Amino acid sequence: MITFLRGKLVDALPTQVTVDVQGVGYEVLIPLSSYDRLPPPGGDVQLLTHLAIREDAHVLYGFASAAERELFRLLINTVSGIGPKIALNILSGMNPTAFRGAVADGDVKALSRINGVGKKTAERIVVELRDKVGAAGAWEASSAARGLSPADQKLNDAVLALIALGFKQVEAHDAVKASQAMLGEQAVVEDLVRAALKKR
Repeated sequence: MITFLRGKLVDALPTQVTVDVQGVGYEVLIPLSSYDRLPPPGGDVQLLTHLAIREDAHVLYGFASAAERELFRLLINTVSGIGPKIALNILSGMNPTAFRGAVADGDVKALSRINGVGKKTAERIVVELRDKVGAAGAWEASSAARGLSPADQKLNDAVLALIALGFKQVEAHDAVKASQAMLGEQAVVEDLVRAALKKR
């Protein structure tokens, strides 16, 4: 499994790039969200990747962030009828935070505005992903809308991690606050999460 590529960006189109990794050129399909974060051609680039093996081809998909790759994999592995092409369209049309918020809120209208996603597909996404995205998605989307300071963002990330580990939203928030009071302002996300898990 190829998990990432690090090399020189040879050329880039909005949907595809070529990366030179020590003399080997890799063609990688990307969403628009990753294209926006590429360096100019000739620059150093690192892309997280997902390798799809079909009968007729080995296709590499590339992402600028772990959140994008995680959402891509969630879509193609969980939602029936969604393949890599539609998953890339979704990432091109909506950032992962907004997407999770739309799923958590059941916002079929927002999802169906994405190119290649009709009303029926949007409804299927909501039904099949709501339990997986759930409270963490709603919390993350509302936090992004508020615009957080770096200190608040750290607390928010710790709360999201605890929600993903099965905490209820209020319980996660209280646990993170208690952890920070015990460890101090300098505590990083991992420390806050570990301390909260020990107290549970």
